[in-house]
Amino acid sequence: MSANRPAAVVVLAAGEGTRMKSATPKVLHAICGRSLVGHVVAASRDLSPEHLVVVVGHAREQVQAHLADVDPSVRTAVQHEQNGTGHAVRMGLEELSADGAALDGTVVVVCGDTPLLTGETLRKLSETHAAEGNAVTVLSAEVPDSTGYGRIVRDAGGAVTAIVEHKDATDSQRAIREINSGVFAFDGRLLTDALGKVRTDNSQGEEYLTDVLGILREAGHRVGAAVADDHREILGINNRVQLAQARRLLNDRLLELAMLAGVTVVDPATTWIDVSVEFEPDAVVQPGTQLLGATRVGAGAEVGPNSRLSDTVVGADAVVSFTVADGARVGDGASVGPYAYLRPGSELGPRAKAGTYVEMKNASIGEGTKVPHLSYVGDATIGEFTNIGAASVFVNYDGEAKHHTTVGSHCKTGSDNMFVAPVTIGDGAYTAAGSVITKDVPPGSLAVARGQQRNIEGWVARKRPGSAAAQAASTARQESEGER
Repeated sequence: MSANRPAAVVVLAAGEGTRMKSATPKVLHAICGRSLVGHVVAASRDLSPEHLVVVVGHAREQVQAHLADVDPSVRTAVQHEQNGTGHAVRMGLEELSADGAALDGTVVVVCGDTPLLTGETLRKLSETHAAEGNAVTVLSAEVPDSTGYGRIVRDAGGAVTAIVEHKDATDSQRAIREINSGVFAFDGRLLTDALGKVRTDNSQGEEYLTDVLGILREAGHRVGAAVADDHREILGINNRVQLAQARRLLNDRLLELAMLAGVTVVDPATTWIDVSVEFEPDAVVQPGTQLLGATRVGAGAEVGPNSRLSDTVVGADAVVSFTVADGARVGDGASVGPYAYLRPGSELGPRAKAGTYVEMKNASIGEGTKVPHLSYVGDATIGEFTNIGAASVFVNYDGEAKHHTTVGSHCKTGSDNMFVAPVTIGDGAYTAAGSVITKDVPPGSLAVARGQQRNIEGWVARKRPGSAAAQAASTARQESEGER
């Protein structure tokens, strides 16, 4: 095992988080596409630890089920009663030791509500711990205002002599801007031994992890600190205000990375993306856009303004504007919107179009095919270079089951068509405007399915005498007769 590779990472996620005022456990609240604890687990994985255990307590079944989805190899330990952070770490180590896990190396302890913490910072903590030969190393940060935080007190050699809480600090200690983050790197064996010596004779009657530092120092071991490059990384989440602040900070970080990689974000203040979103260079994101889940935007593609894409792939040079898309695929050079809705299973081929007020679901649209406006295409396959007339509906549901419609290549369908599935329109076929297509149309045929028009002369005068329509008709008739 590498000297800097931790033997274990212990994530503390047992608390209830009452200040969130939510039925959802605090660590399961999400920002930028991941739960709070999911972000911490991802950062911890960057260290490649031998073991990763999350200590759960409140709503543990719900948290355990979530973790199984996030990272199936994560172990969980149960803290049945919230008896303090020291007790929580002890539960985590006991879970690992039950299987004979060796904790000869570094054990990193992190909080499950610190979503801004990065793997890079945890790596720096672990490397500092190893390089200085510390028994414990505190992740600290220098903040503009340290009011309310525990201060890091060091000696002339830089070793940590104490962590002093704000209420207990002297005036000179309160002037210290370096604070405790609650994240630590420990020598595994020394930690296990010291946890057995932690007492509960305090106002809360709990086992405090911070007491381990004093125990180790009194035993002659060195306590050090590694300062985070960005103090905002250590921010914990206790209420919805802090949740929103963290979301803004993380979103800004993600957008900055995207822009530095060659993506144009026109207005970062109104653009929101998840951690799992991917871009290719020269993609453009217009204002008011949300990109969520496994969305990927290709090179030269333009998304937005005012669009929401979830788990959607946008091909190179495609344009997607004023659109909601969920689980869709947009081909290279395709055009979507404005005001389109692509539901799951919608696939547009290269240079295809889903235009204004078009909704699609479970539909495959071939290369160069256009569905320009005011149409619904559901459970359908449309070939290449076909044009679907305005206000067309693919009638796919008979009240009990969905049925499929197939339209071939190089077809021209008229406006206001109803395609009653199951039905097939052959290659090169035409359909007349206003038709209700219930039977297959052979290739190259023209389908006309509408009633014969009949004009009933004088109907308005007889049925609506004295109405504005009758007066207008009478005037028009007199003018026409005068012209003759």
